[in-house]
Amino acid sequence: MHILGIETSCDETAAAVITDGTQIRSTIVASQVEVHKKYGGVVPELACRKHIENIVPVVRAALDTARVSLEEIEAIAVTQGPGLIGALLIGVSFAKALAYARRKPLVPVNHLEGHLYSLLLTYPDLPFPFLTLIVSGGHTDLYVVRQHGEYTLLGRTLDDAAGEAFDKVAKMLQLGYPGGPIIDALATKGNPAAIRFPRPMSDDSFDFSFSGLKTAVRQYLQKSPSSD
Repeated sequence: MHILGIETSCDETAAAVITDGTQIRSTIVASQVEVHKKYGGVVPELACRKHIENIVPVVRAALDTARVSLEEIEAIAVTQGPGLIGALLIGVSFAKALAYARRKPLVPVNHLEGHLYSLLLTYPDLPFPFLTLIVSGGHTDLYVVRQHGEYTLLGRTLDDAAGEAFDKVAKMLQLGYPGGPIIDALATKGNPAAIRFPRPMSDDSFDFSFSGLKTAVRQYLQKSPSSD
């Protein structure tokens, strides 16, 4: 069974062809990093415009790379949320139109549930239950996956997501965008004991809080502007 998947929840237009639920035949991603770089973060209006430009060539490339025709596709899956509402609208509208025109079943997919199930593409024999951390866009969530379709939320961010903290700190340090990969690379060369910053996790729960960490970095930079 061939399924065409479409994703436009934030700033990347993506499409993939999956066979029999586990075989990735193709995965095509159109990045918008260059579009949003000068703003230091994703601009929703610009993201929507790029999705409109990219979605047809991305889907076509996914089918061509997989060597699967649209006639052979048996269902179309699309991210329905959560995400940027305008960006989601582009993907959902395209998928609905394509499914209607080609008389294919349309499968709406929760963005976070998609992240949970992506583990099974790499580890198809992963036993239940398992613990998983979702760190994606505006989400930092800790789940126990007990079985198919049964999830327990153990903790989540109470304010900023981890990715947001990375990008905003990178902007303070003028490191560029996206900040996460840059800070991650620099951290491997740093001294973890050099500066004492607050731990972004509660002591009495599994919830996270990154706003205090972000504020602590800002205050440190204000007090030590010339520090390396």
